[in-house]
Amino acid sequence: MNFKTVLDVQRELAQVDYICSKETSTVVFLAEATQKPILVEGPAGVGKTELAKAVSRCLGYDLIRLQCYEGLDEAKALYEWEYAKQLLYTQMVKEKIYDVIAGTQTLSQAVDRIADQEDAFFSDRFIQPRPLLKAISSDKPVVLLIDEVDKSDPEFEAFLLEVLSDFQVSIPELGTRKAIHIPFVVLTSNNYRDMSDALKRRCIHLYIDYPDRNLEIRIVLLKIPNIQSRLAEQMVDTIRKIRELDLKKKPSISETLDWAKSLIALQVDELSAEIIVDTLNVICKYRTDMDRVKSQMKIIASQVGLT
Repeated sequence: MNFKTVLDVQRELAQVDYICSKETSTVVFLAEATQKPILVEGPAGVGKTELAKAVSRCLGYDLIRLQCYEGLDEAKALYEWEYAKQLLYTQMVKEKIYDVIAGTQTLSQAVDRIADQEDAFFSDRFIQPRPLLKAISSDKPVVLLIDEVDKSDPEFEAFLLEVLSDFQVSIPELGTRKAIHIPFVVLTSNNYRDMSDALKRRCIHLYIDYPDRNLEIRIVLLKIPNIQSRLAEQMVDTIRKIRELDLKKKPSISETLDWAKSLIALQVDELSAEIIVDTLNVICKYRTDMDRVKSQMKIIASQVGLT
């Protein structure tokens, strides 16, 4: 299927449990209409990766994911030759070598004969496609998620430019492979490092920040349907106050949802300062952040109207 309007995108994403702003739905609509990748930036846990997953569910496309990390190279992202399989086949057909070189008079002639057969061992039979080649070679449209691209090296980012510019990859032994269907590409970044201007030029930029109060409450009620509205509001108000503190890692929507699940497991109906302190391990990921929140707990509780 294809998205017909921006509102259509918003409705379709909501049906697969992804609540987003009009800005996000507009970018998704334009990315599909113009066949340009989306570069999604923002704090960890705000739903960047989930956006790609939601789009794949909406469109009915398979999701192909490339998880980036420091040291990632072309072989891990594009393809690898199955050398063990090539060696096995070589051992199995080695008696055929004599038939191939039969009639040759010199070593040079024999080598030329063998060289003529090298395509048999450098073919699709012995290639192991990785995410980028899978996305390019797929016989039906896919969503390609290049996750945490900011953690890859600048050299790998430069390699991506060929793929994102022409949607093709070069394999020395096999030639150039062009996309049968241009994939819907989503790149995510947690701002570990700045992305190059060349990469940004090839993408539609989207910054997903922490959701506003009403949107976050909607997300909690959608994702955790058995939570009471009053508790959801208290949680979101508390989380928003905690985000105002100078923390190493501010709690994101993922922490909000984890906290909601924890409170339900503890059978909590009404939030209090004591319960917040008891469950801070779910919200905060660093000891220094926990200590800072505890030191401001009376102020936070007062602002939110808790006991």
